[in-house]
Amino acid sequence: MHYFSKSVRMNFEDAVSAARQALEGHHLEILAEIDMRRELRRHLAVGFRPYLILSACSLPLAHRAIQANGDIGSILLCNVVVQQRAEGRVEISAVDPDTTIGTINDVGLMWTARKLRSLVQQAIDDVETLAEPQGRSRHNELTDGPLAHALS
Repeated sequence: MHYFSKSVRMNFEDAVSAARQALEGHHLEILAEIDMRRELRRHLAVGFRPYLILSACSLPLAHRAIQANGDIGSILLCNVVVQQRAEGRVEISAVDPDTTIGTINDVGLMWTARKLRSLVQQAIDDVETLAEPQGRSRHNELTDGPLAHALS
């Protein structure tokens, strides 16, 4: 299975916020959120690392795909996973839509899959640039961070 993945150094909440912004910035609507950590705790009483699934969709592309093939619904949404990895690292990933939608032998759907692929890949690539922690600026890093101690 082919997928896109980006590992960023930030806290989980900032990564989720950046992923949402990146998806919305590329006109991908978040239609559902699944907090796997909460659901595993609730249903199985097990602890798990922060793990959130954002089900995103380009509504114009979805409309086009459904018109071309009414049975496409099961593979239409693009699930973007934001998960805590090693301390301070968060991974954002998604399956390449070209490996799901693009496998259907229909020229229109192949075009739709490639367009969606481009949007999802760009959104995941943008997460790192949108990852500026809330309320923290470059000035704060210089006055509060390790560099400030080295300069004093």
